[in-house]
Amino acid sequence: MVVKTPVDLLIFDLDGTLIESKWDIAYAVNLTLEELGLPRRPQEEIFGFVGDGVKRLLRLAVGEANQAKYEEALRVFRGHYLAHCLDRTRFYPGVETMLAHFADKYKAVATNKSIEYTKVILDGLGNHHFAYVVGGDNGYGLKPEPGMLLKIMEALNIPRERTVLVGDSTNDINGGHNAGIRVCAVGYGMGNREKMAACRPEWFIERPEELMEIFV
Repeated sequence: MVVKTPVDLLIFDLDGTLIESKWDIAYAVNLTLEELGLPRRPQEEIFGFVGDGVKRLLRLAVGEANQAKYEEALRVFRGHYLAHCLDRTRFYPGVETMLAHFADKYKAVATNKSIEYTKVILDGLGNHHFAYVVGGDNGYGLKPEPGMLLKIMEALNIPRERTVLVGDSTNDINGGHNAGIRVCAVGYGMGNREKMAACRPEWFIERPEELMEIFV
């Protein structure tokens, strides 16, 4: 018999963990590049830029030779992404079942994504699941810094030992460990599996529903 781990708070990364958002991000990036007169990039390349917040995403997208257009890219991207961030973005299969299963637990989102985009997406998909949401520009630093995770635990008054972080990147795993909490890595998102495994998460799952078998 598998002994489940008791938790009171599940903190989730957003992109690649709760939502499949890479298509809309890539589309908005390429619309931005096109508007700035820069060459479009392959979708797969843009997927690799995701995870460290919109500023790094766009610095990489415009390229070293075009950093003079970076500030304009930020502004242009905002309009395109707000217009298209719910075109194809959805919860991953199994996420809503899992969130409903943990209805009696505190659930929060800690994402390096800007809070403006995060709120629009969660409002569209189901923000009622989450007691607290922190974005990358809320002033608590970006994962792997522990600031946003510590803020959530403080706000909800949940101790580290009753908290788990669920995420799809080395930033998530290292951020959770930097905050003194255990981490469950997910293999279905955008993260590099080998790099995530090297960060030694306490658990590794392939489907969101597996969380229901691990935690109670």
